[in-house]
Amino acid sequence: MPTFTEEKKKQVHESLRDTGRELFARYGVRKTTILELTEGAGIGTGTFYQYYESKEELYVDILEEYNRELIPRLLQNSVETYDDPEMAITALLEEALDEFESNPLLRRVLIEDEVSYIRDRVSNEEISEKRNSTMEAFLPYFERWYDEGKVVGTNPESIVHSIRAVARIVHQKEQIGEERYPQVRDTLIAAVAAGLTRDNDMTEDSDE
Repeated sequence: MPTFTEEKKKQVHESLRDTGRELFARYGVRKTTILELTEGAGIGTGTFYQYYESKEELYVDILEEYNRELIPRLLQNSVETYDDPEMAITALLEEALDEFESNPLLRRVLIEDEVSYIRDRVSNEEISEKRNSTMEAFLPYFERWYDEGKVVGTNPESIVHSIRAVARIVHQKEQIGEERYPQVRDTLIAAVAAGLTRDNDMTEDSDE
């Protein structure tokens, strides 16, 4: 096996990620082979296994790297900008769905349900840890709003999971139809944002 300097190791690692992002977005993780990944990165198969145990592990690493950029942006453009929960939830869902609809890699994750494929090949503990880290970024805002009576639900965790579930509407885009989808999307976002804050609005009205 070749001996790389630390700088070369970083270059190879990033090259693998770049190649993975391109191939996974184009073909999906199922159809992408390790040979294609290594040829694209300009390394041998043996070198690949110095970095990852499988192509699925590389896939999860790429998604995690992407989340590290995406989550702060979602936070900044929603719950950190709007203290009004209904406006924050609306902005969060709109931003998230825009991202899911435009990013080819995320579209494959959601629309082709590659999560199920990955789940069979990567430990549930690792997947759960990454899912929980996403939740933990948003949870403090909803815990505060929940304690203040500004959002309604069984508990803050259920509220965050409910919002995550709405993003799955992109999975139904084809069934809904291209022309009808934007209206359905907007209606669902408005209904969820209003529904999760409904009791707060009624309380404010009664106090006036």
